[in-house]
Amino acid sequence: MSDPGPVTAIVHAGGAHVLPLLGRVEELLREVAAGHGPVLAEHAGSTIAAGGKRLRPLLVILAAGGEPDGDGLVRAAAAVELVHSATLVHDDVLDLAPLRRGRPTVFATAGRAAATQTGDLLFARAFALLARNDSPEQVRALSDAGSALARGELLQRSDAWDATISLERYLRRCELKTARLFEACCILGALEGGAGSAEALREFGRRIGLAFQILDDVLDVAGPPEKTGKHRGTDLLDGTVTLPFILARERDPDLGAIDPRAIATPAAAEAICDRIAATGALDEARAAALEHVAAAKAVIPDGLAERERAALVLVADGVVARYS
Repeated sequence: MSDPGPVTAIVHAGGAHVLPLLGRVEELLREVAAGHGPVLAEHAGSTIAAGGKRLRPLLVILAAGGEPDGDGLVRAAAAVELVHSATLVHDDVLDLAPLRRGRPTVFATAGRAAATQTGDLLFARAFALLARNDSPEQVRALSDAGSALARGELLQRSDAWDATISLERYLRRCELKTARLFEACCILGALEGGAGSAEALREFGRRIGLAFQILDDVLDVAGPPEKTGKHRGTDLLDGTVTLPFILARERDPDLGAIDPRAIATPAAAEAICDRIAATGALDEARAAALEHVAAAKAVIPDGLAERERAALVLVADGVVARYS
């Protein structure tokens, strides 16, 4: 959520305890980044600092309910953000990405080896933190999400340059690469706080994650670059076929006949983005994301206090506001 307004509203709605907890999460993240020598501290610190608005730790805190102030919740929230940060570093290595949110990546500034080691460190420290909570269920939830991330990345790589992939296969990738970590956020919070139904919160996280990824894919086509920090059509240049293309090829059969390998320059990618937009596929993709947002709101458990319920509704709305 690039606009601080929705995040501020969520924090305020969640209660006075939320902002101090997020502050403790930030302190712990800085401590982790600084604890393994100056080189890794620089790279890990820059990665964590570029991590956005901490939506995932915020979900952990809100899913816990009440006004918990234990160190275990802070460790769980930080662990999720460390896994997220690790995946970003590794994605940048795989994509040879020069920028992340408009800032140079570790891969660009220090090379493949340093970036790989930085991602590995962040993964390792995430589970070291979570192990201190002495909760096999929490470790299992985050481990399952980490495994899903890897499977989703492998699936995306195997689908590269294939203009014919199905909607079902695309959604499976979204489940693995994005939704599972959102699910884990909610499960960790529920396990730590015990205030709401873990299964209902899991479904909330899943739906939010699917909407998040679909809208991210829309934004890759729609831009603008000054908001995304990258060229329109970066996914196409990487050979990644996403929902807007899948929907557009049904409306413009000539798009389905395109060999993605022929999309070799930013200008060519932007031309394809214009063709996708002309079909109306972006509106259809946005509508699909909004359906997931509505479904997420519908499953927010009654066991949560009204304050947490209101904050989770704002989380759902904030996912949409991020792309408006």
